[in-house]
Amino acid sequence: MTVMPNTGAWVSFPKSNPQASYRLFCLPCAGGSALAFRHWPDDLPTEIEVCAIQLPGRQNRLLEPPVRHMPSLVQMLAQALLPYLRLPFAFFGHSMGALIGFELARQLRRHHLPTPAHLFVASRRAPQLPSHSLPLSDLPDAQLWRMLRQLNGIPEDMLHHAELQQLVLPALRTDLILCETYTYTPEPPLSCPISAFGGLADWAVGTNELAAWSAQTRSAFTLRLFPGDHFFLNTTRRALIEAVSEFLS
Repeated sequence: MTVMPNTGAWVSFPKSNPQASYRLFCLPCAGGSALAFRHWPDDLPTEIEVCAIQLPGRQNRLLEPPVRHMPSLVQMLAQALLPYLRLPFAFFGHSMGALIGFELARQLRRHHLPTPAHLFVASRRAPQLPSHSLPLSDLPDAQLWRMLRQLNGIPEDMLHHAELQQLVLPALRTDLILCETYTYTPEPPLSCPISAFGGLADWAVGTNELAAWSAQTRSAFTLRLFPGDHFFLNTTRRALIEAVSEFLS
């Protein structure tokens, strides 16, 4: 595997925990950042260290070009995470982050590297299922924001902040391209358990699409639904983290 520059920028620690015995790597949704997981350490057991993934093209990596292709992204991520895989670990991914976590687990397995003890996926259909939604990456700005508002995916402070929107749009569009051009390649199921989470009012991802993740593991599979929509993890964070804690302990 090729050594990539700036590997330390990929992992953000909301609360450093040198005494941790377990790491939870958290991957954001399209257009999202490591900031989405800043409060997670407050509700997790002290032995679990939250490692939030910061993708290029946002926040402290704003000047770096976003990555458009999944194979390139997971290759870079796998290399960047190597120094942090000495402890047992799990992946949690929301929407696009679920897809990245899944492919990252397979990338680590291909190279005979440590693999996650658990994969948590939220608000994302199983990777083997075809998409039935129209492409969003080419939508005009106004239409794209309108679609995001329907998903309840725009923070309130950004709704009327045009300059902030323009900072976020390039990474968001690139993330959408990454998802829209993703091609699933069949491989043997993962050996780790998979837990799929969803919002009861999520019109973008249905229960059957979440349940189809069961085909991607030869271990245990769990499906759990929470009150809320596609971004239920923002409104029922503590209940979600409690569920994650149960599986990790």
